[in-house]
Amino acid sequence: MSKPGRPAGPAADTEEIVLTAALDLLLTEGGTALTPQRLHTVTGVARTTIYRHWPTPRDFLAALISVAPHPAARPTGDPVADLHAEVDLLCDRLRDKPVAAFLRALVTASSTDPECVPLRQRYVLDLFAPVHRSIRALGVDAEADIEEAATAIVSPLLVDALLLDRTADRQRAHRAVDDVLTRIADPIR
Repeated sequence: MSKPGRPAGPAADTEEIVLTAALDLLLTEGGTALTPQRLHTVTGVARTTIYRHWPTPRDFLAALISVAPHPAARPTGDPVADLHAEVDLLCDRLRDKPVAAFLRALVTASSTDPECVPLRQRYVLDLFAPVHRSIRALGVDAEADIEEAATAIVSPLLVDALLLDRTADRQRAHRAVDDVLTRIADPIR
C-alpha cells in the first residue's frame, strides 16, 4: 500500500532541469547565483519545489557533486603508464571549465559557509582518488606514502587551476610523476 503525500525527492526530469541550470549558472555567474529564486526564474520550476529540495547554494553544490561524472582512464596493465594516463585525465579535467569553475565555486563557498568545507574536501578527494589507485597499483601500500606521492603530483595542478588561473602543466605533472616513481624505486633517498 502506498502512502499519499509528496515524494522524497524531485522527479528525475525536474532534478535534471534544475541541476543543469544550476551548473550553467555556476559556470557563467558563479556560486552566488545558486539561489532558489534565481533557479525558479531560469527554469520555471516552482519555487516551492526548488526551496524544498535545494534551499541553499550549498544544497545545489552538494547535488552537483553527487551527479558529477568521475571518468577514469582505461587500465592498460602497466601501472606506470596508467599513472601517467590518470595525470593526463586530471590535467584535462582541470582545464575544462566545469571542473575548474566548480572548484573555484567550492573554495568561495567554503570561505563564507563553513558547512561547504566538507563538500570542497569531498570534491578534491574525488579528484585525488584515481591517482591514489594508480599509486597503490605500483605496489605502494602504506597510506601515508600513497598520500604523499599523490599530493606531490596533484597539488601543483590544483595551484595552477585554482590560484594562478593557468592551465594545468602536463609536462610538469609528468615530471612530478617521474620524481614520485624514482622515490618509490629508491626508498632510501
